[in-house]
Amino acid sequence: MRHGKKINHLGRKTAHRKAMLANMACSLIEHKRINTTVAKAKALRKFVEPLITKSKAENNITAEKGTHNRRIVFKNLRDKYAVTELFSTVAEKIADRPGGYTRIIKLGNRLGDNADMAMIELVDFNELYNASKAKKKTTRRSRRSGGKKEDTPVNEAAEETKATAEDTAEKPKEAKETKAEAKKEAEPKVEKAKEAKAAPEKEAKAEKKVEDKSKADSKDEGAESKKDDNKE
Repeated sequence: MRHGKKINHLGRKTAHRKAMLANMACSLIEHKRINTTVAKAKALRKFVEPLITKSKAENNITAEKGTHNRRIVFKNLRDKYAVTELFSTVAEKIADRPGGYTRIIKLGNRLGDNADMAMIELVDFNELYNASKAKKKTTRRSRRSGGKKEDTPVNEAAEETKATAEDTAEKPKEAKETKAEAKKEAEPKVEKAKEAKAAPEKEAKAEKKVEDKSKADSKDEGAESKKDDNKE
């Protein structure tokens, strides 16, 4: 049974396992990310993160501490170029991070032996993940009524909403005014059209009146002539 045994031996003897982890740590420091199995990635994270902590500037304030930490890291990595890279480029990049320098991303199973694969990388060297995590601007809001309003994003957004509301309120008024003006302009045209339509009707009525008058006059003349004949 494996009760209480927290170290994953990875199916290797101690010397082989330490050499493999040192080689993987040097590759990670040089290339900033490597692909390996999930078990090896978890073992590498426990191996390399204490070494990265020793490379931070706050742990190397004096020359004695710096030399001591470099010797400890070199004893584990066994590569002076990896030590130089770790204490220069990597130490500057992870200066503000209090821990958790690596990230493990699972990649699925490997063809052949179906092993769980993963990518282990240094967190601060991944530009895609860190691009969206930009620092937000902090705005101070005071409750004093007499003070001047600062040009904060909140105030600017409020002013923009007010301006849009005023524009939307003015647009219906302008639309109503344009409609009223159009109606006024259209009224004389409509009246002219009505008069043009009513003109033939008026002429016909006037002709009928003239005919009626002429008929009535002829009737009156006939009645008068009959009276004269009767008198004679």
